[in-house]
Amino acid sequence: MEPTLKKIADPTLAEMGKNLKEAVKMLEDSQRRTEEENGKKISGDIPGPLQGSGQDMVSILQVVQNLMHGDEDEEPQSARIQNIGEQGHIALLGHSLGAYISTLDKEKLRKLMTRILSDTTLWLCRIFRYENGCAYFHEEEREGLAKICRLAIHSRYEDFVVDGFNVLYNKKPVIYLSAAARPGLGQYLCNQDVAFLEKLIKDDIERGKLPLLLVANAGTAAVGHTDKIGRLKELCEQYGIWLHVEGVNLATLALGYVSSSVLAATKCDSMTLTPGPWLGLPAVPAVTLYKHDDPALTLVAGLTSNKPADKLRALPLWLSLQYLGLDGIVERIKHACQLSQRLQESLKKVNHIKILVEDELSSPVVVFRFFQELPGSDPVLKAVPVPNMAPSAVGRERHSCDALNRWVRMAVMCSFFSTPDGVARATSGTSAPGRDAPMEVTGLL
Repeated sequence: MEPTLKKIADPTLAEMGKNLKEAVKMLEDSQRRTEEENGKKISGDIPGPLQGSGQDMVSILQVVQNLMHGDEDEEPQSARIQNIGEQGHIALLGHSLGAYISTLDKEKLRKLMTRILSDTTLWLCRIFRYENGCAYFHEEEREGLAKICRLAIHSRYEDFVVDGFNVLYNKKPVIYLSAAARPGLGQYLCNQDVAFLEKLIKDDIERGKLPLLLVANAGTAAVGHTDKIGRLKELCEQYGIWLHVEGVNLATLALGYVSSSVLAATKCDSMTLTPGPWLGLPAVPAVTLYKHDDPALTLVAGLTSNKPADKLRALPLWLSLQYLGLDGIVERIKHACQLSQRLQESLKKVNHIKILVEDELSSPVVVFRFFQELPGSDPVLKAVPVPNMAPSAVGRERHSCDALNRWVRMAVMCSFFSTPDGVARATSGTSAPGRDAPMEVTGLL
């Protein structure tokens, strides 16, 4: 990185890149020294008065490092700084660079923001096969879907701008979600049976409701399932419903071979991508790609903005995509899929482990569950108790299996991510447990 910095004509940009690199290195070195000493109790997290004299950068970073590590009684792993590598430095540099760029005069700022937005939108649309799309960059993953909901409402209710939510009382909008969707997205569930969904839509229309939006999934991390997006698109076109798609399998659109079920997502009205987790990039925004012809409605819905801070949100991703290049992006996604397929093949050889989803050829998600034939059950039906075994004992055995699935899901659920040294490592995570909760491993998250 150093030789490149010397060639930069703008001294502020060169100094910014140098300072960021030194700051991260300082935090990592300080962490190593703390682990080696492992003696002093850190008490820098106690609030105190602002000092009269200013502090140098080293002292300020030391305070940050102390706050990150917390007390010595904590588990050492919980305070460890992840080695983000040079590609991570590029993404982090984007945030500092955005603050610097915002100080430019309005004309230069406008030209630069336009170039960053147009470049990033064009690259993402081409990489993920979404022709002639627009892009909305957002920090919270669900924020894009919220804006799409507003756009769909404004598109279907002409008087919404004037009368607001009062226009929804006479004809209530309905949002359909896949049964495989993440919890918390909405309140209307859609069964995977498309015929059942169509009947549901017809019933809603007869009751004076307005079918507004359908959220489909392409490889949810919870169950690894991809909806029948092609058939759902036909249904949405028939009834004028907006189709939105999300899921980790959308990452495979960047590969040479894509399953037909995922490829159908390229015809949807909008989709949400999460390139940060997919490519191992920290602090880059999620992206919602969409197609709409009315710029006034997209502005009212919040999908476009005139604020420089909103437009510069794409800057970290703009820098990161250029750093990785098309080949690097494709290689990372391909590698993640290969890791997941290897894991799936290995799990098939393990007793008492059942693979729950096997129909996705290029899916980066592996969903499996621990199971065990109960001593009081029929080996074929696996459900009929043997007369000589007390029902309470069967219940205890089932409870133990359920508890093991919940425990492993919370303690062992892991994900492969790209690291600077090219080694795939597993990181622990948590999720809401459920009865017979399956475990998922995704090569992208």
